[in-house]
Amino acid sequence: MAAAAARCGDTALNAYKPIALPFAVATLGIASFAIMDAQMKGLSIALGAYNAMLWRVMLGCVLAGALFLWRGEHWPVRAAMRLHVLRGAIAAVMAVSFFWGIARVPLAEGIALSFIAPLITLYLAAVLLGETISPKAITASLLGIVGVLVIVGNRLGNSRFDEDALWGMAAILISAMFYAYNLILQRQQAQVATPVEVAFFQSLTVALLLGLLSPWLAVLPASAYWPAISMSAGLAIFSLLLLTWAYARAEAQLLVTVEYTAFIWAAILGWVWFDEHVTLATVAGTLFIVAGCLVATRHKPDHVETTAL
Repeated sequence: MAAAAARCGDTALNAYKPIALPFAVATLGIASFAIMDAQMKGLSIALGAYNAMLWRVMLGCVLAGALFLWRGEHWPVRAAMRLHVLRGAIAAVMAVSFFWGIARVPLAEGIALSFIAPLITLYLAAVLLGETISPKAITASLLGIVGVLVIVGNRLGNSRFDEDALWGMAAILISAMFYAYNLILQRQQAQVATPVEVAFFQSLTVALLLGLLSPWLAVLPASAYWPAISMSAGLAIFSLLLLTWAYARAEAQLLVTVEYTAFIWAAILGWVWFDEHVTLATVAGTLFIVAGCLVATRHKPDHVETTAL
């Protein structure tokens, strides 16, 4: 009996391993993105969202291109290239609108508003990828959304918003709509291309699209801004590599809850870098978000549960 129980325990433990590592890698990728968001908030305030994004992605294109050549990557097939261009176009709109928005609202609030995207993604994954939405995935998502409502509801009930802040919130919600589709494309793209290929061609596509407006909008930043631009570019590439690797190894609905951990980082970074204080509602909302992540990590395939019995 003891041996049988031990075997069942080993089987159940092994069931977590396929999701545990992608979940951890995706979490690290989101943390890197959160640091990049904080850098970009400062750059967007100083340079404007367009120039902050333009120069970051230009430098990122150089970094990712060097990595692409060093790794000896091959030119993508037509199907992969279509995904690269489509996701790059989505990312361009998503990023500029998001950075424009967080330049006008607190960082943690901007991240909280963007959490509408993972909820949309759960259902897009079912429609576009044919994934089955498990009850645990829905529960995890709802816990995260409750956390967001606690945080945003507190701010809406106790703060006065000027017109600029309201426009910033609207821009972030628009960005979230694009980000939801971006998450689906990320999963599809990860199935047909390497992380390095994804990082390079997304950076290239965004750079080319934003470059079309450069004769009218581009302004060369002062030398004092280049360290922050360089750090943002490096973090963007690093995060994209990690998330592409993770999404190639786990379903979108299982990893989507990882997005909620960005709020924890945003609350800390907003407080440290921009003196944006964390309230009791922020702590309460974060607890709901973390609970959602824990529910997501406890997902097990049905056939393993039958074996354990």
